[in-house]
Amino acid sequence: MTFSLAAKLSVLLLFIGSTLYVHLRGKARLPMLRQFVNHSALFAPYNALMYIFSAVPSKPYLDRSKFPELDVLKDNWEVIREEAMHLFDEGYIRAAEKNNDAGFGSFFKKGWKRFYLKWYDKPLPSAELLCPKTVALVSSIPNVKGAMFALLPGGSHLNPHRDPFAGSLRYHLGLSTPNSDDCRIFVDGQVYAWRDGEDVMFDETYVHWVKNETEHTRVILFCDIERPLSSRLMTRINRWVSAQLGRATAPQNLDDERVGGINQAYAWSKRFSDSFSGVVKQWKRKHPKAYRILRPVLAVVVLTALGYWLFG
Repeated sequence: MTFSLAAKLSVLLLFIGSTLYVHLRGKARLPMLRQFVNHSALFAPYNALMYIFSAVPSKPYLDRSKFPELDVLKDNWEVIREEAMHLFDEGYIRAAEKNNDAGFGSFFKKGWKRFYLKWYDKPLPSAELLCPKTVALVSSIPNVKGAMFALLPGGSHLNPHRDPFAGSLRYHLGLSTPNSDDCRIFVDGQVYAWRDGEDVMFDETYVHWVKNETEHTRVILFCDIERPLSSRLMTRINRWVSAQLGRATAPQNLDDERVGGINQAYAWSKRFSDSFSGVVKQWKRKHPKAYRILRPVLAVVVLTALGYWLFG
């Protein structure tokens, strides 16, 4: 076996092994094929390191009291709610109108909306202008890396998914909720129902999904919290990686705000795929037999390309 082949096999096995590790973590799982083509598979080797060096227990929900720095958010929840509901009334909590939000693109189809407060390196200018008190609160906590107001209308849901990046944990604070067990999140199958002024911390890399089976809109404060790690070196690495990803995925609330390269590429790909998918669907309807034959042929082409990369 040549060194080149050994290196390629090592990389391939690293991705397969770490993706299986992520897939088998917890009780709720995505379909196997979906897990391997899901964007979380791209981060699987990095996420495996985060789990190995994590300083918090490996479980869906975490003890919020272990993060006392977040008390200031819960203590000021009514102040935060006042600013959030002003934005809601004025229509600022909304979907990405230019399809330039790669992290939450699929949520918008379900009526989910957001208004960003802070994204990793600094607050958004629109947030500093429109909700200065909330921005000041989240900015006073160094391990709050990202923050937004998130809205889910009554009668809506979010399908099972796992977030791709294990360098952070997820924090929710209820602001204006149905205060009902029928508006809830399932994290690895375990249920939590939002209540006004109550908060929860969970690991968003477990499979989770949301149901709002009420007639009322749910508005929460949604934050990414830096994952505590047992190694100083891994902490420094995670902060550097998070900073790079944060800049690459910079979002916008208003048109004059900067958009990261990944979100720009996502917007371009969305425009292309939307135009291309219409042609594909039309061709599929006209030629269903040819479509059924073409799918396995394309799979063989991909496997052949992989074999050529390994052995060619």
